[in-house]
Amino acid sequence: MNFRNARILVAGAGGFIGGHLVADLLRSGCSSIRAVDIKPPAQWHQRFVGVENMQLDLTEKSACAEASRGVTHIFNLAADMGGMGYIETHKTACMLSVLINTHLLLAARDCGAERFFYSSSACVYAADKQTNTAVTPLKESDAYPAMPEDGYGWEKLFAERMCHHFREDFGLETRIARFHNVYGPWGTYDGGREKAPAAICRKVIAAKRGGQSEIEIWGDGRQTRSFMYIDDCLVGIDKITNSDIPDPLNLGSDQLISIDHLVDIVESIADIKLRRVYNLAAPKGVRGRNSDNTQISQRLGWAPSIRMEAGMERTYAWIYDQMTGGSRRISQ
Repeated sequence: MNFRNARILVAGAGGFIGGHLVADLLRSGCSSIRAVDIKPPAQWHQRFVGVENMQLDLTEKSACAEASRGVTHIFNLAADMGGMGYIETHKTACMLSVLINTHLLLAARDCGAERFFYSSSACVYAADKQTNTAVTPLKESDAYPAMPEDGYGWEKLFAERMCHHFREDFGLETRIARFHNVYGPWGTYDGGREKAPAAICRKVIAAKRGGQSEIEIWGDGRQTRSFMYIDDCLVGIDKITNSDIPDPLNLGSDQLISIDHLVDIVESIADIKLRRVYNLAAPKGVRGRNSDNTQISQRLGWAPSIRMEAGMERTYAWIYDQMTGGSRRISQ
């Protein structure tokens, strides 16, 4: 599929992954991009010259119709979400994102879009398969019988089913990626919506700059996750969107690490050693989660290429620049 001649809508373009996706589409030669977000463009993580930037509330049906008018391809990355500290305390807000996908699917059908990409999440996976730090990597079928993350996970799983039935009933070509903890530069690192890699970078940087000897860790530090660098994510989005695979595919690293190990990595980058204070009452999510990449590897030839250590070094450097006076957002 050649995106050079496509007319593309990126919903959620003011967010972390959405901003990187717009940049990647521009690099690939796409010249017709409509970028939409609920936030004013001045608050977007990234925005670009030559792109039609629009502020719309995509929970509204009329806004989705306006955003989709004349487009051929829709990438839906719009959602009210954040790290565990946000989704555990904003379940209603997260579930209301179902309005975005529902209205965008209707708009895609009505405008005759050729393809619809939906960004789902590993939070759709059944909680009883994630109770051990040495978790068995989650394969796509592990989403059923359904027992996803309360709130956010249920919204994502329902939206996946909506994509499935729009394909069945209306012939809309939908593609679905289940993201596993995407991180990298130009992301949220403070304010309550940040995820673990960015939060730990921020805490270590603040401790070092402030001459502190300790940092707070949510949970006991032994909970495990896999984290995917944004560049690997963009390659995966492209492969999944251009594939003939209609069913959800995992898109994540299979490098399982503990939160304590993640702190070790950041401490090594910062050349500091801090005493860890474990907050067992803080939101911490499931005990362990990892991605089984068998399907995407065998069917699309995708595998993550950037190790956690390398990705975190780039992420740390960017967050350090922001915390020491750099500009948080860019306009190109």
